[in-house]
Parts: sequence; C-alpha cells; structure tokens
Amino acid sequence: MFLFALAVAAAICVFQLAHSIQRKKSVRRRNDEEAARLGCSPARVMPTKGFLGFGRLVESVKATKADRGPQYVVEAINQEMGKDVHTCVVPIADYELIVTRDPANVQAMLASKAPDWDVGEQRNASWKPLFGSGVFTSRGEAWKHSRALVRPQFTKDQINDLALIERHVQQLFSAIDRSYGAGEKGWTASFDLQPLFYNMTLDITTELIYGYSVHSQNPSERVELPVIPGYEPPDRENIGTHMDAGKAWVETRGALWKYRWLLPTREFNAHCAAVHKYSEWFVQLRLQRGDKYLAGIQSETGLTSPGRYILLDELAKLTQDPVELRSQTLNILTAGRDTTASLIGWVFYFLARHQEVFNKLREQILQQFGPYHPSQPSGIEFKELRDSIPYINSVVNEALRMAPVIPLNERVAVRDTVLPRGGGDDGNDPMFVPKGTQVLIPTYAMTRRDDIWGPDVNHFRPERWEENGGRKFGFEFIPFGGGIRQCLGQQFARTKTAYVIVRLLQRYDKIENAQEPADAPMRFHHTIENRSGSGVQVRLHEA
Repeated sequence: MFLFALAVAAAICVFQLAHSIQRKKSVRRRNDEEAARLGCSPARVMPTKGFLGFGRLVESVKATKADRGPQYVVEAINQEMGKDVHTCVVPIADYELIVTRDPANVQAMLASKAPDWDVGEQRNASWKPLFGSGVFTSRGEAWKHSRALVRPQFTKDQINDLALIERHVQQLFSAIDRSYGAGEKGWTASFDLQPLFYNMTLDITTELIYGYSVHSQNPSERVELPVIPGYEPPDRENIGTHMDAGKAWVETRGALWKYRWLLPTREFNAHCAAVHKYSEWFVQLRLQRGDKYLAGIQSETGLTSPGRYILLDELAKLTQDPVELRSQTLNILTAGRDTTASLIGWVFYFLARHQEVFNKLREQILQQFGPYHPSQPSGIEFKELRDSIPYINSVVNEALRMAPVIPLNERVAVRDTVLPRGGGDDGNDPMFVPKGTQVLIPTYAMTRRDDIWGPDVNHFRPERWEENGGRKFGFEFIPFGGGIRQCLGQQFARTKTAYVIVRLLQRYDKIENAQEPADAPMRFHHTIENRSGSGVQVRLHEA
C-alpha cells in the first residue's frame, strides 16, 4: 500500500512539474518584456542540477543535515558563479528563486522598498502549526496586528529584569557544580555548555512570559501548580524536547515547501499539540484569575518583586482571545529561548578558542564589576551593563558575524518590483523581480565577503568592531533582521548575553576548548536558529 501511494504521489509530482514548466515558459516571456520596459537587465542564472531539476534542493538538504548548510551556499555561489557574483537566479524543478548577498538589495527588501515585500507564505504554512499566528510567523495585516500588540511590551524597562536573569545564572552555576564541579586544581571536568545555556534561556523566558519558570536546569525548584478543571497540568519536563523536535520538522517542511505534503504528519502534529497544551494551560490560568494573576504567582512561587513584569499578564490586558494569547506567547518563547541560547553558546565557543580575547574581556569585566562573590548580589545595573564595556559588544558582534544565529532570511515580492543590483554582466544593473518570486538572503554568506570585511574575514577578531572609531554596520550585518520586521527582542537578547558573559567571566578565570579534535571545522546545526553542531565543549577553571 505504501509503495502504491508513493508511486501515485510521484506520478502527480511529474504531472504537476510538466504543467508548471510549460506555464513557466509563457510567464518568462512576459517577465522579459516587463523587465525591458523598466530598463532592467537579466540576472545571471545558476545551472540546473539533477533529475527534473531537483539536484540543487537535494544538495542543500544534504548539506543542512551534515551541519554545513551556510557553507554550502557560499561554496555553490563562489565555485559555480564566481566570488564577485552576489545575486543570481537559482532554478529548482519547476520554479526559480533568487539568492542575494548584496547589502544594497537587502536594504531595498527590508527597508527602502519594504511595501513591495513580505515574508513568504511557506514560512507561515511551515511555522504556524507549531507556533500559531504571531509576530514572527504572520504576514500582511495579520503581522501588523501582531506587531502592534507585542511591540509596546519590548519598550518597557521591566523587560530587562536582571534579577530574573541572575536567579537563573545561579541555577546554571549549580548545574555546573553538581555535574562537573572543579577538582583539586580548580578545573572542571570537560563538558558541553550548550544544553545548559538552552535550559537557562528556557527557564528565563518561561518565567518572563508566563510567570512560572519551567526550571529545566533544576526540576526540584518547580512549584506546585494549581488545578484547572478540564486542563491537564503543563508538561514542564518535556516542553524543550517538544520544541526542538517540532522545529526540526518545521525546518524540513520549509525546505520542501510545496512538496511538504509528501511528509508524514503524525509525529509533527503530536509535538505541536504538546507545545500548544503547555501554553494553553497558563493562558487559561490568566483568563480565570484575571487581575489576580500576579498575586497568585507571588503566592505560589514566593517571588514578590514590586512591579514585576509578566508578558502574558500584559497581553491579556489587550486581548482575551485564548488562541491569540497562546500564539503570541509561543512566538516570543521560541525566539527568547533558542536564538539567545545559540548566541551565548557561540560566544563561548569562540572564547574557548581565543584565550587572548577571553583574558582581555575578563580584565575589563573585573575592572568594572569586580570579582565574583557567591554570597553577594551582583550589583550590576542595566545601563552600566549596556554602556560600560564596549568590548563586550565587540565580542558579541564578532560571534554573530562568524556564526549568524539566523543564517538565512527571505522575502517574497508581493507585486512586480525592481532590485537595485543583480542585473547585467557585472551585476550592477537593476534587476526585475516578478510578483511571487522568493528571494533568499544568506546572512552567513554576507559575513564571508572579504571585500566587505577584509582579508581576515574567516578569523574571529572582535577588534575589527573598534577600529577607525568603531565600525558602523548597515545591511551587510543583520543578525536580528532589519527594517520594519527587525527583531523586537534584540535588546533583551543582548542584555541576557552580556549579563551571562559578565557573571561567567567573574567566576572563571580560564577556559579551554575540550572538543576533539580541537581544530575540527565549525558545524552549523540549523533548526530555525543556528547552533553549534558540535556543542560548546569546554573545561573551566574557577578563579
């Protein structure tokens, strides 16, 4: 039965493909005429590969599974088109997309001509089953509504709650001490920091959003939750696992796009249901308690911070729609947990390989904030953290350049439009883009252009951000997106990252790369965010 279904599916694909190819020829004639009318020149086209043109897609999927998807994009363009080609058309089966690593084109799509562009329908269709319709998944008017609802929450000072972050940094330290504690010479055992960072950011973000931390770092800290008739208690033990597994399916669905219907859905649907149930429980608790939600949290957790900020509580003052509250909070949850954990992981991945950077950064931290005292509060203020040590920002920016947390962005033309560059033999002429065309923006490829970043483009060197009075970056560096859809949580992500750096470097005076072999190439494990495929294997020495 399975083989018969597979054969039928293949026959349908071939029929659809033949029909689409014939239609594409007539569309191309119309597009060529319109491009000529607008004074645009044809763009260069990558050669078609593989059976029925699927070779390029197959190569890309294989590279992603091998944790080298970002490198594959750079290699394919450089080797097949040339290092000086920064925009090209890529034919895949019955459709064509554009790939550009040209900052001028990126600026046009994200900012100067943003009304001509939107995120692709494939993002909405691939992400929505897991996260719902929210600020990261929606398009058009739905996105404007989500943005208007969520944006004010990220302009409030309470979002940068350093006391909240400190509580979970202490849980991070306890987790390290329990499992890898320092021996007689002060060194910990070799271990992987990355899963601990993911636990920490999950704990921080669930507490910020719902008021109750999942406490994945230390389950014994979990408080007993009240009973809600008709709703099972949230699965705090496995929510991170369900999110990771669901995102892996989202990534595959997005890669296959219109052929995603060939994928089985049972496992994906199960993960989606588990993630939804987790959020729905807290949404129902807030709707039932109303204005007494914060008082209930304080009573059950014992945390009585005055003016405490809980995202769900604030959103519920604006809408009582349970599906919208679930979707908006899940959108923020995945961004707050995954991208920040990935960023912190990459920072320490590079610090473990560049002791001179670690030493320089630690010296500045000790001068500003002093050494670590376990029995004393950190005493760190938000403005001081943000402004007092510019080298922290240089280190974070360089980690984001070397390993973009989101290595691939995209837009789709919502009307016929023009990109400023990409046409003609030298790629400097305007390029016509028909309505419905998808454009991929490989951010990793932009950060590997030596004509922008210099001959040492492949070397981790934070000092590049301080030279000539400080580097002012534009659309060649968009780790948090750009333009009207720039990530709302960028400041919070940078705050969490900087705080964790300060506290870890206060406590530990040396870090060693424990990966074997030590000089293994970088691996990029991509499931929406881009984490180290080999983890962050280290040894730490306690000061």
